[in-house]
Parts: sequence; structure tokens; C-alpha cells
Amino acid sequence: MLKQRVALLGIGTMGRGMAATLLKASFPLSVYNRTREKAEPLAAQGATIAGTPAEAAKGADVVISILADDTASRAAWLGPNGALDAMAKGSTVIECGTLSSKWIAELDQQTKSRGIGLVEAPVTGSRPQAEAGQLTFLCGADEAMLDAVRPVLEAMSKAVVHLGPVGSGGQLKLINNFLCAVQVASFAEALTWIERTNLNRAQALDMLKSGAPGSGIFNAMADRMTARTYEVNFLLRLLNKDLRYAQTAAAENGVTLTTAAVTEQLFDKAEQQGLGEKDMSAVIEVLRNKTQ
Repeated sequence: MLKQRVALLGIGTMGRGMAATLLKASFPLSVYNRTREKAEPLAAQGATIAGTPAEAAKGADVVISILADDTASRAAWLGPNGALDAMAKGSTVIECGTLSSKWIAELDQQTKSRGIGLVEAPVTGSRPQAEAGQLTFLCGADEAMLDAVRPVLEAMSKAVVHLGPVGSGGQLKLINNFLCAVQVASFAEALTWIERTNLNRAQALDMLKSGAPGSGIFNAMADRMTARTYEVNFLLRLLNKDLRYAQTAAAENGVTLTTAAVTEQLFDKAEQQGLGEKDMSAVIEVLRNKTQ
């Protein structure tokens, strides 16, 4: 069976790993990144480097986008040399970004008007999972359309979860990232508190990890915040963006995310202090620096 021809728009923290796993699975792959230099290392692995989204999408059966926000996604699909106008009828868009509900609804209409399918598939996991092909895709799509591109998604993932129609995936992803952000912020406060007492930090963290507060994100933040290196697994500024989108989406459903609003204030301070391009765990430095 011939492999589907794939284009991938966005070679950032996640896109690099996704592209590499598609190439390992022998999918013909064209890639585009606004900063071309970030995409060029993939050429040695067999990817074709495109100069525009349209160039990447031309001739592709499936075009994937994994970009930072609504503005970047809109530009890639609908801007000058955008991908949608270069795609053939019957081809499929897979939108993997964490985006607003409003933009996903508009993208759905734009694809339908062109005879193009849309699978909304935001991901859970960060850089290590992308590099290992162990992401989870939270999919909103017609079931038959999802099944048609499932081999592409499975090459990059440990799970492909069908949640319902377009819009479902984004809702759950925003809920997921809202919960993650609040936990990151609360752990940053707890660790700062520990560090200002006479407690043995390692002993205290071991007890908390094995107790009721323990979780995957708790363990990850403990490692990153104590190491203080902040190598990017998830950009701080992008998690802050997700908090804003989450509050809007929740409000559309009659829910006020009080804890998200307070958490956003802490992440805003982190961005103001120049931490936006570091890992989300760097938010603790706002608290550590308050009396230093």
C-alpha cells in the first residue's frame, strides 16, 4: 500500500520530532517553517524543504499544522501563499495546534468550502514524546475522515482518541492545558515555600511525590525546577497563551476559570521578566526572585 504524501507546517519544539517520526515511518514528507534554517536539518533525513505553506502542501494528501497560535495557523492556511489554496479536493487538513474554538470553527468552514477534509487533532505530550513517536492525539472529526488519516497519526503517537465532531479535540486540549498550568503554578509556589524553610528539599519532594499530590506533571516540575536549566519541553509563553484561550472557551460554556485567571497573572509576570522563551517550569523564578 502506497504511503500518503504528507506536508508538515511548523518545525518547532513539537514539529521537529513529529517530522522525524514520519520520516522514520517512510512517509514522503515536505516541510515548511517560517525560519527555514530550523527545517533544513530534516533534509538530510529525507524531507523536502518548502519555501511557503503552499509549496509544501502542493500534491500532498495530508497537510499537518503544528503552530503556535491562531495568528500563525491562519497565516499558514489562508495567508499569502497559504496551504489551503494549494490543496486538492479530497485531501485532508490535520490541525494539531492548541487554538481557539472560534478559529477552529472558521477553519472547518474554510475547508468544507474547498472540498477538503479537516481532522482537528491537538496533541498531549511535549518534546520527548514527539521525538519518541509517543504523542496522544485528541481528535475532533468525522469518523471516516479520521480513519483515512489514522496511519499518519499512528506513526507519531501512542494513542489516537476520537472524541466527537470538529471542536471536541480543542475543547479537551484546552481543559488539559488549563489543569497543567494551574498545577505548574501551584507547585512553583509550594517549592519556593519549601526552599525558604529548614526542610530538606529532596526529602520533602520525595514525600510529596509518593503522596496524594504526586502526579506526572508534579514529578516533571520537581526535576526541572530544581535543576534550573529550563531546556524547552513546552514554551512558557505558549502555555500562557493556552490559559487565555481556555478562559474564553470556558466562558462560552458558562464557566469562569477563577484559578486560570490567577495563574495567568503569574505567567504574565514571567513573560515580563524575559522567561517566555524558556520552559514553562521557569515560572518559579518569578517567585524565587521576589525577595532575592
